[in-house]
Amino acid sequence: MVALRFVSVLGISCCLLSGCRPARVSVPGADAEAAGTLRATLVSAPAAGAQAEESAATGTGWATLKGRFVYAGAVGEPKALVVDKDTEVCSKGGMKLFDRSLQVDPSSKGHANVVVFARKTTRVKDPVSDTPLVFDQKNCEFLSPVFAARVGQPVDVRNSDPIGHNTNIAGSSFNQLIPAGASTVYKPDSETGMPTMVTCNIHPWMKAYCVFRKDGYVAVSAADGTFTIPDLPAGEMLEFQVWHERSSGPSGAVGLSKPELKWTPKGRFQIRLDPDDVKDLGTLEVPAGALGS
Repeated sequence: MVALRFVSVLGISCCLLSGCRPARVSVPGADAEAAGTLRATLVSAPAAGAQAEESAATGTGWATLKGRFVYAGAVGEPKALVVDKDTEVCSKGGMKLFDRSLQVDPSSKGHANVVVFARKTTRVKDPVSDTPLVFDQKNCEFLSPVFAARVGQPVDVRNSDPIGHNTNIAGSSFNQLIPAGASTVYKPDSETGMPTMVTCNIHPWMKAYCVFRKDGYVAVSAADGTFTIPDLPAGEMLEFQVWHERSSGPSGAVGLSKPELKWTPKGRFQIRLDPDDVKDLGTLEVPAGALGS
C-alpha cells in the first residue's frame, strides 16, 4: 500500500512538473501558421482589391471627343467699349472696339470660346510640346479672347502694336510690360482650376481668358462652335468641365440639360470612350439663360 501511495505521489509530482494534459506540441505551430496565413490574407486582400479597382478604372488605348456648341438665344448688338487712352492707335480712323464676350456665328449659331477640359486623367499620350503658342495683341485688343495651353508649354506673348502693353495673367507671377513690337516667353508652371483672366493694366478695356492644364486635354470651341480633344485615355470614366465667361453658373460653369451625360449644374459631364473611338456629342445647345443673357 505504501508502495502504491509512493507511486501515486510520484505520478502526481511528475504530472505537475511535466503536465498531465493531452499533448498539443503541434498545435501552437499550427496556430502560428494559420495566423500567419490569415494576416497575409488580410493584408493582401485590400491591396489586391485596390489593384483590381485601379485596373478596372484605368483603361487602354486612346480616343477622341468632339462636338459643337450652338447658341439658342438672340445675340443682339455688341456693346462698344470705352477707349480713352492712346486713341491714335487704339481707335485710329474712328475704329471702335466691342465687347467680345459673346461670339456667335450669325448663320449657323455656332458658339465660339466655350472651354471644355478633362478634370482628371490617369494617362497622357504625348509629352509637352516645345512649340510656342502665340498670344498676340494688336489694335489694343488681345487677338485670342480665350486660349488654352499645357503646363510647361511656352507661350509667346507678343505685342504687335506701336505702343507698349502690359500683360497680366491673374493667379500667376506673370505681369510683364511688353514694349512696342517686342515679345517675351511665358511657361505656365501650374494648372488653372478654371480659366483665368488676362488684362492690360495700361488699357483697362483689354481682356482675355486663358486655361492651363497639365495633361493638355482641353479645347476652346472655334468660330463655328466645334471643338475636338484627341488622344484621350480610353476605357475609363472621364469627367469634363465646360466653361464660358458669361455663364451664370458657378465660376463660369455651363450647365446644360443632358441627362445621358450626367451633366451637372456645375458644368460637368461624364463619359467613357472606347479605344480608337471618335465620339461625337453632336449639337450642344446653350440657352440664353445659361449665359445670363
